[in-house]
Amino acid sequence: MRKPLVERSSFASKFADKIFLVVTIICAISVLSIVGLIAYELYVSSKLSLDAFGLKFFYSENWDPVAGDFGALPFIYGTLVSSFLALILAVPVSLAAAVFITEMCPRWLRTPLSFLMELLAAIPSVIYGLWAIFVLAPLLRQHVQPFLSKTLGWAGLFSGPPYGIGMLAAGIILAIMIVPIITSISRDVMKAVPQNQREAVLALGATRWEMIRTGVLRNARAGIVGGIILGLGRALGETMAVTMVIGNRPEIAKSLFAPGYTMASVIANEFSEATDNLYVSAIIEIGLALFIVTFIVNAIAQALVWATTRGMPARAHGQ
Repeated sequence: MRKPLVERSSFASKFADKIFLVVTIICAISVLSIVGLIAYELYVSSKLSLDAFGLKFFYSENWDPVAGDFGALPFIYGTLVSSFLALILAVPVSLAAAVFITEMCPRWLRTPLSFLMELLAAIPSVIYGLWAIFVLAPLLRQHVQPFLSKTLGWAGLFSGPPYGIGMLAAGIILAIMIVPIITSISRDVMKAVPQNQREAVLALGATRWEMIRTGVLRNARAGIVGGIILGLGRALGETMAVTMVIGNRPEIAKSLFAPGYTMASVIANEFSEATDNLYVSAIIEIGLALFIVTFIVNAIAQALVWATTRGMPARAHGQ
């Protein structure tokens, strides 16, 4: 005797639900497994360097492949300084651009401006690097760095010979690269703020700037912080453009005019030249340090998001 159609349909639905549940669990576990395998492989491959230098590797300034003495501090310093310099330069520009596109831009200009902004994010990093070498570095060397040295040289951050390339050039090119990311995400988040929020603030007698500040930016701050985090992640891991303009010198200098080195750059530059096992292991340990720094920065960023959004309604968390 055949089962009723309704009963067979219910059995098929339950079976499909179980299959879907298993597939989603496998996908979720695979993501965690990939992260775990990357961390494990980095640890195993860098164990020779870890045994030779221990934790000293992360705070030593020496990087001498000939003598077999390796330390990652100049690369950690270069990565963090260039990335945070990029954030300082990029965040105000990105937020201003996002506010203009969503709140002030004429309707006929909004679409082409948004398209060009997204197009900037798709340009390969080597193009940014070439532009920085032939345009940005001469501009910095001939005009910007002499001006900064003359007016703000007393601070120590803008002193020394104006090479053009260096930490300042790396920070600027990173800022240019992350502006489209932060702007696009901030624009989408601001557009998601309900129109009645704006109308309610204006109905209370607020000016246009007060409406943007209290009605839009305050409600969109969680998503804006998320966009800034994504921009920071891009800056921390960027390799090619930074390698072309940062100077690639493993030293820690207070001046932003001085050459520097980042963790991604040293891996790209020296991995193919590593001649012995300890050298290869030290470079892989740089990758482990980059992994740890990225993990810590993301953890801090998540804490900032939590601190920013803990008083907001559930809808805002989902933005």
